[in-house]
Amino acid sequence: MLATLNASQSLVILNKMMCNTTMENDNKYRIKITTEVNYLAEQSDEADNRFVFAYTITITNEGDTTAKLISRHWIITDANQYVQEVRGQGVVGEQPVLKPTQSFEYTSGTVLATQVGTMSGSYQMVAEDGTEFDAPIPQFVLSVPRVLH
Repeated sequence: MLATLNASQSLVILNKMMCNTTMENDNKYRIKITTEVNYLAEQSDEADNRFVFAYTITITNEGDTTAKLISRHWIITDANQYVQEVRGQGVVGEQPVLKPTQSFEYTSGTVLATQVGTMSGSYQMVAEDGTEFDAPIPQFVLSVPRVLH
């Protein structure tokens, strides 16, 4: 499990990646997802093939109706093509309800056995009118700094 940072620790952003996606099916159901990735060298052990990454996700409701995040599905792939699938309720113990224009931000993490990998997935949402829909999370790269050019 990824250790959490307390308020007195500083996190230097060494690798930053921004991805956006918008669900375009209907103006009522539009979710924008922005992702920022950081390599945590102080929690990694390169000699033991343990590479720790934190990612911060911002989920913004750009639709016309309130929506609740019910669950998540992640696909995490390392450079050896080892795939982990993670499914669960909510995110970081919460099922945020987002009114139009509202955002929710959280930070979580993952550990890879390689210096490079990818993540993608989706959030399962339900609108206040009962409509269920997926908000896709576009693939983003996890990389130790200076590994990819």
